Amino acid sequence: MIGRGRRLAACLGLAALALTACGKKSPPVAPEQRAPQPVADLTGEVDESAIVLSWTPPNRRVDNTRQLDATLMRIFRVADAGAGEPKSAMLTDGRIAGYEEIAAIRSGEPEPAVRRGPRLAYADRKGLTYGRRYTYVVVTGDSQGRIGPPSRRVSVSYAAAPAEPENVVAEPGERAVRLKWSAATRLLDGGAVTDALKYEVLRAPSSDADLAPVSPPVSDTALTDSGLENDRDYYYAVRAVRTLGATTLYGRPSARVVATPRDVTPPSPPANLVGIASEGIVRLSWSPSPETDVAGYIVYRAPEAGGFERIGATTAPSTTYVDRSVTRGTYRYAVTAQDNAARPNESRRSNEVRVSLP
Repeated sequence: MIGRGRRLAACLGLAALALTACGKKSPPVAPEQRAPQPVADLTGEVDESAIVLSWTPPNRRVDNTRQLDATLMRIFRVADAGAGEPKSAMLTDGRIAGYEEIAAIRSGEPEPAVRRGPRLAYADRKGLTYGRRYTYVVVTGDSQGRIGPPSRRVSVSYAAAPAEPENVVAEPGERAVRLKWSAATRLLDGGAVTDALKYEVLRAPSSDADLAPVSPPVSDTALTDSGLENDRDYYYAVRAVRTLGATTLYGRPSARVVATPRDVTPPSPPANLVGIASEGIVRLSWSPSPETDVAGYIVYRAPEAGGFERIGATTAPSTTYVDRSVTRGTYRYAVTAQDNAARPNESRRSNEVRVSLP
């Protein structure tokens, strides 16, 4: 009995020594805590003839540690007639029970989805039928096969989107473009528009660049896009937006139109023009126009009873001019300011000064 007790004490001592040598260990992390977080911001809308889903790929795990490997996002769909609550999204054996898997998207190489800033967008065109409700769920997973919780459900009532608006016109102004168009009257299935539509104005920096909205949709058939750069081309299209319950349906964009805002505001006229005559010469001086975009000044001369003609120019900031092409007689002078716009704007004339040469 004594020998058995000594052996037990020795074993306990060795076990304690082993624990001391290895140090304190953290409790193991459950596998489900290492799975990717669920997609938190899934949305769905009709874009022309497709249902477009959009979301931000998660980059953290359920335990909030950073996920370094690519996330696999599997899209599941179920269709119904639209009555009552959509089918519940129950995760069973890595799938959503009763739903069909329609796509698998990897965060590193998302095709067939496309990137739109930090979000991904996937267009579902598979066997869609007008009048049906389509409900979607996204399930995330990692390279180790760990599957995260499903996203919230998103339901889209699939119906015909509006056809494109016609007669789109873009009128350039100063740092602005005013757009106007005719209201859309038909849907993409050929039916007539019977409900109220809104319109979204889209803009691109070039003829082949992606279009992006310039503002939320408007109820009017005109909009002014302000805060633009002068002398730069802007490309526009307009699309109609239909709302059906909780579903937004974006119509087909119109053909693109282009407009170039222009500086159309002339500078203030120069002031305090003075002329001093001497033999064969008239020296002119004036006060500058206050605008910072003044590029130069234009000098005009007229005989005592005739009309003004341009005789020369100076480059800002110079505010003097010497006329050496005069003979005896009386002359009248005036000066204008001109800005540096692509199509220069000229001010009104300064005060007129009369000079006589002996």
